[in-house]
Amino acid sequence: MDKDLLKQALSFHGPTLYSMLKCEQYEHLDFRNLLGEISKCHAYSKKERKVDNIDVQQFIARKADLLFSLKWKPNTASVTEKNDESEGYYAVMPPLEQFMDVPNRKKREMFFRDVERGDVVIGRISSIREFGFFIVLSCLGSGILRDVLPLEINALCPLRDVPSHSSHGDPLSYYQTGDLIQAVIKDIDRYHEKLSVSLQSAALPSHLSSVKLGVIPTEDLPIYYKQSIVMSSSASQTYEKVLHQSPGFVNPSTVEVLLDKLGINESNPPSLMRCLQRHHFSEEDYATTIRKKQSALWALKCVKIGVDYFKVGRHVDAMNEYNKALEIDAKNVEALVARGALYATKGSLNKAIDDFEIALENCPTHRNARKYLCQTLVERGGQLEEEDKLLNAESYYKKALTIDENFHEAEDALLKLRQNMQVEEKTEKVHLLIFYIKWYFI
Repeated sequence: MDKDLLKQALSFHGPTLYSMLKCEQYEHLDFRNLLGEISKCHAYSKKERKVDNIDVQQFIARKADLLFSLKWKPNTASVTEKNDESEGYYAVMPPLEQFMDVPNRKKREMFFRDVERGDVVIGRISSIREFGFFIVLSCLGSGILRDVLPLEINALCPLRDVPSHSSHGDPLSYYQTGDLIQAVIKDIDRYHEKLSVSLQSAALPSHLSSVKLGVIPTEDLPIYYKQSIVMSSSASQTYEKVLHQSPGFVNPSTVEVLLDKLGINESNPPSLMRCLQRHHFSEEDYATTIRKKQSALWALKCVKIGVDYFKVGRHVDAMNEYNKALEIDAKNVEALVARGALYATKGSLNKAIDDFEIALENCPTHRNARKYLCQTLVERGGQLEEEDKLLNAESYYKKALTIDENFHEAEDALLKLRQNMQVEEKTEKVHLLIFYIKWYFI
């Protein structure tokens, strides 16, 4: 079970959800043990009088063993991004309480309620003693992200948790007051609100083993913290304004990025229906395949409307329908053939040839695509003949015969072209001979 996610749900919904979970999940041993472990640190068992979202809480309680299952999580837990290159992929927001009128006392209470051993914290050294140094927390680098800067929460890093550096005999001599430190929570005294942190990599949980501990530059501060600083300088900023100003909010690939970050495979989507909690489905049953079929049918409907427009001479409307069909399904052969035929009718033979070729690539057995392509190639070859570009015209006729070796129109056109070329060649030779005779006698 995902302990962090369950704690967030209980923090939001309160004691009523806790009571419902105990009732609905009493047969689920792992879930009961997890609830018992959480209740030791947090007071979720008190009664609550008024509940506005009872239907939502009932749904969560009934589906809790599925909703909080670890199978939804990626193989490696997500760590707050440490470089600005990731900022544009999805919206990164400051902590929610920063947009609300929450007293610092309540913020402090929430922090010590939710912080866990193994969470990464970032702060500045406030004082250095012979037994270690103290840091004042600026922000968190993992876990439930809170607005901790105004709370002035101190944490002790004991001397035994400061790694030694070869160039310094005393480990503490490497550090100075004001240094920005990234550390990991080692011990928590929730009652007295005291923390101790460590700079030893061994104290990190396995999924955060790559996190750098010790002195860090300001560039490595989390994105959400940088946004918090900017937001705090303007009292008029609302959640909606900050969200819409975030470059990642308008990223068209946000859903794909977040699915990848959460470890959810879109082509094999999970389900909250218990009867579907198995893995033996054929490829045709998945959303991606069904969506392709739906798109193909929708595109064909647009093609049919376009053909009806074409028959009554409404060529602009027909073209709009064909383009719409290809926006829905870019490989729709019928739309490509229909649009190619319209291009050919309007005299845009090169565009028509392009559409017919793509259609034939997507469906090599499509008879109309093959037929219309050969006809258009021959027609284009005829245009080139009229422009006296005989070699180019010959290549178009040959291409048509390559596609369909029994296409008589191309055979006849090629034969006629070659006869004309032979006549022209003989005529050129006669003219050249006459020229040489005249030149000789002069």
